[in-house]
Amino acid sequence: MVALLDRGARDHETLRDAYELRPGEWILPWAILPELDYIAAARLGRRVAAALREDLARGRFTIEWGRLADLRRAEELNVSYRSLRLGLVDGVVMAVAERLRARAIATVDLRDFGAVSLKGQPQLWPRDL
Repeated sequence: MVALLDRGARDHETLRDAYELRPGEWILPWAILPELDYIAAARLGRRVAAALREDLARGRFTIEWGRLADLRRAEELNVSYRSLRLGLVDGVVMAVAERLRARAIATVDLRDFGAVSLKGQPQLWPRDL
């Protein structure tokens, strides 16, 4: 999502094009929202962070608010891949992707997402585009 927001990011155009083809298919797990807001403000500025919050409030992105089972699966992944130190956010993103049978996960974090074997084997964008 940061690369989607950052016009200067190496993968911005690729992800923007993918988003514009099917914006309704992009689902944001709740766990990324605080981190995304913080990173947007810290790296891209308050105006970008404010625009993101406005887009979220207007429903431009679908937010998946999750289930208890997502937290359980996230913890299973954290235990199974202990050496990666996935944490809550990555674990929840992966759990939600599995539950929703996501076709792809938009991430540049290939160290973690590329090392974990997820049910349904979602693509990793932009790597797999």
